[in-house]
Amino acid sequence: MDTNVFKKCCFFLILSVLAGMVACSKFEPEMAATDNPVEIRVVTTYSPTTYFIDNDSETGFEYELARLFAEHLKIEFKIIIATNKSEMIDVLLRGEADIAIGLIKQTFSVNKDLLAGPEYYNITQQVIFKRGIEQPKSFDDLYPYQLHIAQGGIRPEKLRYIKRQFQEFSWKLHMEQSSNDLIELIDSEKIAYAAVYSNELLLAQQTYPELSVAFDISQPTPLTWFIRKDDERSLLTEIETFFETIVGNENLVELIEYFYGPVQKFDYVDQHRFLSRYTSRLPLYESTFKDAANTYNLDWRMLAAMSYQESHWNARAQSPTGVRGLMMLTLTTAKQMGIVNRLDPTQSIIGGTQYINQLVNKIPEPVQYPDRMWFALAAYNIGFGHLEDARIITEKQGGDPDKWQDVKNFLPYLQNSQWYKKTLYGYARGSEAVTYVEGIRKYYNTMIQLTHEDPVFDEPIKDPIRMVELNSMAL
Repeated sequence: MDTNVFKKCCFFLILSVLAGMVACSKFEPEMAATDNPVEIRVVTTYSPTTYFIDNDSETGFEYELARLFAEHLKIEFKIIIATNKSEMIDVLLRGEADIAIGLIKQTFSVNKDLLAGPEYYNITQQVIFKRGIEQPKSFDDLYPYQLHIAQGGIRPEKLRYIKRQFQEFSWKLHMEQSSNDLIELIDSEKIAYAAVYSNELLLAQQTYPELSVAFDISQPTPLTWFIRKDDERSLLTEIETFFETIVGNENLVELIEYFYGPVQKFDYVDQHRFLSRYTSRLPLYESTFKDAANTYNLDWRMLAAMSYQESHWNARAQSPTGVRGLMMLTLTTAKQMGIVNRLDPTQSIIGGTQYINQLVNKIPEPVQYPDRMWFALAAYNIGFGHLEDARIITEKQGGDPDKWQDVKNFLPYLQNSQWYKKTLYGYARGSEAVTYVEGIRKYYNTMIQLTHEDPVFDEPIKDPIRMVELNSMAL
């Protein structure tokens, strides 16, 4: 694949759509008597951090929050798309939407016609640039270039204040372009600097690793939802109750972890190397990964991400401990899988796929997807017995042994004699297993962005990433 092809790929993370539910409204009971279904109208923008459509599926962090809120109310919901944040407010105030979601609290709280809901995720506004030029330290250092800002990105009064402090500072406001458009302009070197938010950059760096932060414009500031001040106060109460619920049952944490967790620690050198090998090495084995994945109803990109974590797609890779090949199989595992030559790419991929499939099926039934896959990967790295030891420790320490988010915190305990002496299988490099799984998740998410295909997991769940719904049902 040509480098220019994947560099222009959207950097969207994929999350499958869960159906809205139809019933009566809690906050407008008079509407329940009508013949038409009751719905909550939600306005947002089209972006990888809020809402987008991929393979005819609606998804996005804010979209999933809105879907869960509609489920909380037991009504349908309708997404309304605005071109920018300012238009979102206009749509809300005109009564064309009930809630504006994913907005910076401090930016719009000054509007006396609005009421803000609970705070739920902190982001920072940053000046970004492309590596290769000297990093600016302040607004004066941007001269002779302008700072490019998407409409609604920085309040006019703040821009005027910055100008008073930094005489050389100048800016250009883009009325028709989003922060994501500005990110692409920076990567293509058509502009030098832009103001974006940290969550936008975090996702962008997975496909544009040359992007970097020059300096922060703001302190961490929370996102929130807004409603009209003259609207039903019971709607704000429902929003507050909803956020209390998803904080309590950890659905909010799980959503944040799913969208942002694997990319929180960005490694420029590693990501740049991965993207290079994605075009130079992966095409040699892509069809084999796909064939093996189809055999076991797995996602070929997960297998490819595993292989990259193991061998960097080097068919002749060998570790000091004797594991070899694309999937770095031990001699024992290779024999169990019927593999004769571990250095043969096809045999290695088939053997690794068979083994991970066995582990997926071996994970205890209460564990749901995608945690089931993360557990299987950890077992692939350190062994199923050690994984079970870590799950037992997790449960004894008050954590949930069926959630990767909890178990990964206790896997490192297997390196501590105080703990591993009490386990069935003894010492294990638990920290390495955590690094292994998180690395695969990062590469997998990048491949999702580059290929634009829906994720596919093993049975019994074919429509994967139903994480939020399944975890909610389990609680």
